[in-house]
Amino acid sequence: MEGRPVTRISGLWRPEIIEDIQVKTGLGRYRIRGFGTMRRVPSFEDLVFIPASLTRVPLEGYRERCETETVIGTRFAKEPLVLSAPVMISGMSFGALSRNAKIALAKAATLAGVSTTTGDGGMTDFEREHSARLIVQVLPSRYGLDPHHLVSAEAVEVVVGQGAKPGTGGLLLGQKVSPVVAEMRDLPEGVDQRSAVRHPDWIGADDLVIKIEELRSVTDGRIPIIVKLGATRVYEDVKLAVKAGADAVLVDGMEGGTAAAPDPLMDHTGIPTLAAVTEARRAIRDMGVEGEFQLIIAGGIRNGVDAAKALALGADAVAIGTAALIALNCNRPIYTDDYRAIGAEPYACHHCHTGLCPVGIATQDPNLEARLDPEEGAERVANFLYSMIQEIQLFARACGKSNVHNLDREDLRALTVEAAAMAKVPLAGTEWIPGAK
Repeated sequence: MEGRPVTRISGLWRPEIIEDIQVKTGLGRYRIRGFGTMRRVPSFEDLVFIPASLTRVPLEGYRERCETETVIGTRFAKEPLVLSAPVMISGMSFGALSRNAKIALAKAATLAGVSTTTGDGGMTDFEREHSARLIVQVLPSRYGLDPHHLVSAEAVEVVVGQGAKPGTGGLLLGQKVSPVVAEMRDLPEGVDQRSAVRHPDWIGADDLVIKIEELRSVTDGRIPIIVKLGATRVYEDVKLAVKAGADAVLVDGMEGGTAAAPDPLMDHTGIPTLAAVTEARRAIRDMGVEGEFQLIIAGGIRNGVDAAKALALGADAVAIGTAALIALNCNRPIYTDDYRAIGAEPYACHHCHTGLCPVGIATQDPNLEARLDPEEGAERVANFLYSMIQEIQLFARACGKSNVHNLDREDLRALTVEAAAMAKVPLAGTEWIPGAK
């Protein structure tokens, strides 16, 4: 009405943008947080399966088998990594996570017959003890790197980048650098740790050839060598990893999580996992190594539904990080006063970097860590892994497939133009793939 004030919120200067500017006036630097991107991007949620009806015959869930076994490292490894299902637990360090959290994840992976991965800071005895299939990461920082650990592992993962913060190194704030963590990483206690952004002994793809040969020599060619990439120039990077002699590649989309990173990186770098899997599969096909070089996809995989869609788009396996932590109790509505004390709320906590995790996961505080029982946590995560496997089988059977690895692009349709263009599948109700020649 004329003369009456009208309240309108700007699309450009939204409340969260104004709040961000005003917080930075006090900080004098960018903001740091954990978790992952807060923005909505085209995702697996924008795809649907088209199950069998008259054109195909579905499988009976209670009478007909649907195989899930997954093998990583068939290209060169003498002893490929054999998983019960195409699911892996991503690399998350002891330091970023508590001892009890790492034990719970290791036990859960062992119960479910899948793998878990170390992280920046190296292998711990307790993680090795409880992991039947342990992947050891080789990162630019070299913290805790020990050739004896490589020899005892089931696979090695050379980390070039990660989805939450490609092009940057790891970050562990001083409040999580406990005496034990400091000793492992040869660092001063209580001092912020910033990892190197690139490997000190190699720079480009040609040098990666030498590094992979060195790792293969140390491990006697026994175990797979995986290269982990943040999803940026995916097509070119995957081709270079193939050429360098890797057994597999793990591509981590921009929805990937982290315990600590500059806030702007998570929302404004990398490409969505949906786009990354398509580009990676195209690179593998163009290099002529389909069937012998495996593709692992990570970054915002929330359940077996996402995993099944990733397999249909060409992944051989998926890796989960944030979902596994949520299964442990991350963001659970307990200890609510402690959430509020750090400026958070259950279901909306991204304060992993503070070391004050109310549920004992992302902390080095003994009192907080004690809130996470590793046995109970392992059971929860294992149950979640079982549910993922069953969900993947559910879609495979519905599409008439007796092996989850037989899911393919023909089983999918897109609900949005953006998803159709990224995933290279038809828009539902049409035969149109945007951008297809």
